[in-house]
Amino acid sequence: MRRIRSTKPYASTIAVAACTLLIIPTIAAAAGDATALAAKYNCSACHAVDKTIVGPAYKAIAAKYAGDAGAAARLERKVKDGGGGVWGPVPMPPNNVPDGDVKALVESILATK
Repeated sequence: MRRIRSTKPYASTIAVAACTLLIIPTIAAAAGDATALAAKYNCSACHAVDKTIVGPAYKAIAAKYAGDAGAAARLERKVKDGGGGVWGPVPMPPNNVPDGDVKALVESILATK
């Protein structure tokens, strides 16, 4: 049996590159949406990506809860209900944020590097 060789040896590489180019804008859009949501709900008044303002930095939150399977659900409740005592004496007030937006915000925060 004779094996047929491809006349386009880079076809699979091109296909992988094309798929990657389709995925990267989606990831960037998701990050942009989380940034827009943080601005919309005034999260940036107390939080920043890499520095403590009133509340902890997103990077610090991500590091603290890295590997914690239940962190997302607990943080979603904390955003909705408020809380305090974990990061210092200033409590976080409850926030009126729709569940889908809270989920997107928390996922984005926990993915911060």
